[in-house]
Amino acid sequence: MTAGTGATDAPRTAARSLHRFANPGRFLRATGRLMPFLWAAALLVLGAGLLWGLVLSPPDWQQGETVRIMYVHVPMAWLAMGGYTGLAVLSIMSLIWRHPLADLTARELSPVGAAATALCLATGSLWGKPMWGTWWVWDARLTSVLVLFFLWLGHAALVRAFDDPERGAKAGAILALVGIINVPIVKFSVDWWNTLHQPASVTRLDAPGMHVDILYPLLTCAIGFSLLFGAVVLARTRAAVMERRVRALQLARARREDAVA
Repeated sequence: MTAGTGATDAPRTAARSLHRFANPGRFLRATGRLMPFLWAAALLVLGAGLLWGLVLSPPDWQQGETVRIMYVHVPMAWLAMGGYTGLAVLSIMSLIWRHPLADLTARELSPVGAAATALCLATGSLWGKPMWGTWWVWDARLTSVLVLFFLWLGHAALVRAFDDPERGAKAGAILALVGIINVPIVKFSVDWWNTLHQPASVTRLDAPGMHVDILYPLLTCAIGFSLLFGAVVLARTRAAVMERRVRALQLARARREDAVA
């Protein structure tokens, strides 16, 4: 085999591997085994993290008890950005490899991502009132997160706006790829512009800017919310796959009945 032939076969091999996991039966069997463990891990880790953060962790020396809002707000912000990045990856898989499971997963991901972003905005407002004296300011971070929320809603609406699911999936994928430019804006807005929002405290290159008594429960909550996020998306995707299979069976039966008649 020549080098050129090997380079040509590589994308085909990758595509075959992706479509192997798109088999509905294989997906349902694999996720069926995974789901109980994922739900259990999510509930255990999130329960421990919330108990640790909301009850057992000490108050902040400056912010007092209001710092506990962070244990929900920060994970929701991470999930809003990380989830949208995942949506963009699914959109690439859909447009390039025509991966049918990517379309379904993206369709079920966007409402969950929109809910996480809405919680981020709501908890941010609750946190902003005692810290800044106002529920909302139109600074770069808050405005870009609001734009991210509208992108999530736009994708959720667009993929359901067409009678043809493939057209809706393609339109939603294009929107997701256009909107991905907003994710680095959200991330780096506090560095690029003068905003009221505090800069990054956890993902600093030198060291986290918070005490371990606050950092560790925060990371535990982030892991717990991430597991819950994944469990909800997987459960919704499984339901969508089963719904599509039922519709296909009903359509095949209707065609058989028409042929007999």
